[in-house]
Amino acid sequence: MKIVVVGDSFVPVEVFKKGFEGLERAQSVEYVQLDESLAFIPATESERSIREYLGSPIQVAEHLGDTDILAVHGAPVTAEALAAAPGLKLLACCRGGPVNVDVKAASARRIPVVNSPGKNAEAVADQTIAFMVMLARGFPRAQRFLLEGGRLGESAYEGARFLGRDLGGHVLGLVGYGNVGRRVARRALAFGMTVVAYDPYIKAGDASGMQLLTSLAALLDVSDFVSLHVRAGADTENLFARAEFAAMKPGSWFINTARETLVDEAALEAALSSGHLAGAALDVVRPRSAGGPHPLLRHENVVITPHIGGATHETLLRGVTMIAAEIERFAAGEPLVSVVNRRAVEA
Repeated sequence: MKIVVVGDSFVPVEVFKKGFEGLERAQSVEYVQLDESLAFIPATESERSIREYLGSPIQVAEHLGDTDILAVHGAPVTAEALAAAPGLKLLACCRGGPVNVDVKAASARRIPVVNSPGKNAEAVADQTIAFMVMLARGFPRAQRFLLEGGRLGESAYEGARFLGRDLGGHVLGLVGYGNVGRRVARRALAFGMTVVAYDPYIKAGDASGMQLLTSLAALLDVSDFVSLHVRAGADTENLFARAEFAAMKPGSWFINTARETLVDEAALEAALSSGHLAGAALDVVRPRSAGGPHPLLRHENVVITPHIGGATHETLLRGVTMIAAEIERFAAGEPLVSVVNRRAVEA
């Protein structure tokens, strides 16, 4: 079978080659690196249906032809691109949500679309714990002190102004207990924390070493740290608004490494300004048209990072090796594991 692999600036060809070493011994693999400087203006319904892509679907189409399997990360795969490969049998996208792929168009052609769910779970769990340490120890305030020219002498007693808290002995409340939430729980337990979670989609038997609560209100009532690990959707839009922040324990901390749409940022601002919350750490925030620092950064107890939760070398390679394994299963006639459009292609 012929496999075409399209690399981009985030997951370049070099990473694909490392993850596809085993495939190269048995299959014909062609690598293409996108030229992302080329302008592309979406014009068709399919082109307008995709998002978070890199490059142009025209570049993808140019390299397809008699391709059997297409592997991408952020390359745009539209109906027009798929039409350039009439014999395409499998489409592999090494990201959790293949939003750069017109899955509907692939389904119409009965082409399975496989992805790599949970590839970034380890990295995001690490960042969640890092956020908790930073907030509990007051790192943002201490860093700002130094950036503004403050100096400490040789005496350890001068650090008294930055006294913080240990994680051990505190309660972590996980809102969502999926791939990331479970990993955060394991790490938090190792720190000596008590872990509770609320997730209406899991059974009590799925929670090892921690307690599943029956409502979000119950979680907010007992948690010193509240961390979001929920999928974005219409039902979770502004999941945390004024009522939820008001229900959190006074002096507690809020963390979001999931999706920006889960949080009403004006409500978070109010909770921080009033002193009800001790701090917040966010890896995702809503897009802003205005320039300059994000308004929440005016608070000395806030940390914001530019959506880097899954931005590790290990995450990139893990995603590639996950889809490489799917391609190996496909070539061997074995069942695929992570099929986004399974119902459509098996109907």
